[in-house]
Amino acid sequence: MPFKACRNCHYLVNEDAVKCPICNSKDFSDEWSGMVIILDVNSETAKLLNKKEPGRYAIEVH
Repeated sequence: MPFKACRNCHYLVNEDAVKCPICNSKDFSDEWSGMVIILDVNSETAKLLNKKEPGRYAIEVH
């Protein structure tokens, strides 16, 4: 997969990223499944997932 997932907030970053731009974590996983793209942080989906920033997020991080 072209992305790796932050273990803390599940944000998906490029494979060469060193730290998460959302939570500044440096703990990533290459094993994740499902993706949701948050465009509007006021959407019901963003509220349900408790996401405060737009972007790509993994549903599950292993």
